[in-house]
Amino acid sequence: MRESLVFYSPADVAADWLAAIGEHLPGLDMHIATREGAPCPAEDVHYAVVWKPPQDFFKPFTNLKLVVNLGAGVDALVSRTDLPDVPITRLSDPEMSKMMAGFVLMCVLRHARDIVAFERIQKEGRWRYIHPTTPDRIRVGVMGLGELGATAAHEIARFGYPVKGWSRTPKALPGIECHHGLEALPQFLAQTDILVVMLPLTPETRHIVNAERLAMLPKGAKFINVARGPIVDEPALVAALQSGHISEASLDVFEEEPLPEASPLWGMDNVLITPHLASIALPRSAAAQIAENIRRIRAGQPVLNRVDPSRGY
Repeated sequence: MRESLVFYSPADVAADWLAAIGEHLPGLDMHIATREGAPCPAEDVHYAVVWKPPQDFFKPFTNLKLVVNLGAGVDALVSRTDLPDVPITRLSDPEMSKMMAGFVLMCVLRHARDIVAFERIQKEGRWRYIHPTTPDRIRVGVMGLGELGATAAHEIARFGYPVKGWSRTPKALPGIECHHGLEALPQFLAQTDILVVMLPLTPETRHIVNAERLAMLPKGAKFINVARGPIVDEPALVAALQSGHISEASLDVFEEEPLPEASPLWGMDNVLITPHLASIALPRSAAAQIAENIRRIRAGQPVLNRVDPSRGY
């Protein structure tokens, strides 16, 4: 029996990942899997590096020892029924955090500096001055203070914006006013001019941003979601945008992806739509983590960045 790794992702260049992992684990037998399965004996597969594999993908791999999720969000994995009882790890990559923080900062600045209004004015062929609001007058709230959320919060604060954070459990971040628990959510939202959603998707966070909580934001607030679509009640968000209670939005994730052609979001000139690309895993920086966890499995040691399926992250 050989020790094999299979790689599956419809969104990544598999050859780049296998080359990067191979630099750290020369001699490891590696294969690119398809929806039909892996081109190697199923009993040889000990490691699976995946992003959104098809249903029943894992069933043939009776000797599987480790599953690596190609990203920080693992909601698509922990809800599966075909996953064996083996360690699941997520990527914890500083490059992913930097990429996410840069994207979030771009969205915050786009809303804070009235770029959405200038885009509309340009289409109308008009020259119009809008006096800038200084950063100290714009309150930014970050929902979700995990690795990605904490990095983004600090980056926003570095530009002079007062930043508050909210999480389900207590957090302490230097320079960030942290709140936690559902009881603190109304006050947190009421004091937020630009809301950034960066929570993991779990049973507790599904539709946590609903019509009632959107109404807690000040009228004219801006909204950014770079987490997972189902965290937000999308019809409620559409209604809030249509009424003007939410004046603008930057959305990288949606309840259904790709976003259906019939979605009213497509026709809104106050909404930026991007196709779930705020942060991606990079082979050159993430391969070392994958290799380290494979070495740990071989040595019988605990893996790093292990997912707790009961918590959903």
